[in-house]
Amino acid sequence: MVVPGICFGRKIRQFVAKPGWMDIGGRRIYFRSKLERGIAILLQLLKDKGIIKDWEHEPQTFWFLEVKRGVRSYLPDFKVHKNDGSHYWIEAKGYMDAKSKTKIKRFNKYYPNEELRIIKHEDLLKI
Repeated sequence: MVVPGICFGRKIRQFVAKPGWMDIGGRRIYFRSKLERGIAILLQLLKDKGIIKDWEHEPQTFWFLEVKRGVRSYLPDFKVHKNDGSHYWIEAKGYMDAKSKTKIKRFNKYYPNEELRIIKHEDLLKI
């Protein structure tokens, strides 16, 4: 992702040291991975610059009620609120295992009006 007029590289890399608790945007959040933590820093910078309205960490679980076996729910990592009132979801993926692929496939099938963006570690480092 390229954001005109903003250079994030060094600032994000210095904070992507380890998973754990972090105070960001007036909230204390436990991040399960370095990638989640880095994305949160990026989202807070975008909010501070007025590029997005707000963001939330793991605010909603999506259930696949018709599914009887296997993956029956999905909890995206972030919800991003855009300035125009719309939103999209972000999933931080260090690697894509079979369970993750199933969750994403079912999310897209059962919630076709929701936009999901997958961000990998190398995507964050490109910023």
